[in-house]
Amino acid sequence: MLSELEKFILELGKGFAFVERQKRMIIDGEDFYLDLLFYHRSLRRLVAVELKLGKFQARYKGQMELYLKWLNKNERKEGEEMPIGLILCAESSKEQVELLEMHKDGIMVAEYWTELPSKKELEKKLHIALIEAKERFERQQLL
Repeated sequence: MLSELEKFILELGKGFAFVERQKRMIIDGEDFYLDLLFYHRSLRRLVAVELKLGKFQARYKGQMELYLKWLNKNERKEGEEMPIGLILCAESSKEQVELLEMHKDGIMVAEYWTELPSKKELEKKLHIALIEAKERFERQQLL
């Protein structure tokens, strides 16, 4: 599955460069493994990707924050921006993600599909995503 995800991310667009799979990080003598690590040339930053098989859980934020801080301290090179993270889950928890304000920490959550939905279902999901994005934008404008 990681191989397929790796191929998918590389197809997202220009600028992504694969760095490492199962990136080992030793913290307090304990081993941690980041699923995938990429570098984006245009953004000039590392992109950490974690794949979760189930529904999003709030604890995933802390795990990704730990990984991003470790990468920032140990892997970030001079002239690069702070690393960002992407958590891919089988199912998102929109309210938890919104309440955790993960975007402020450079962490995004997205769902992956194990099978392609019908055209009608895909159009519905895209329409809902567009409405939610507009609502978030409008709320940010009010602040």
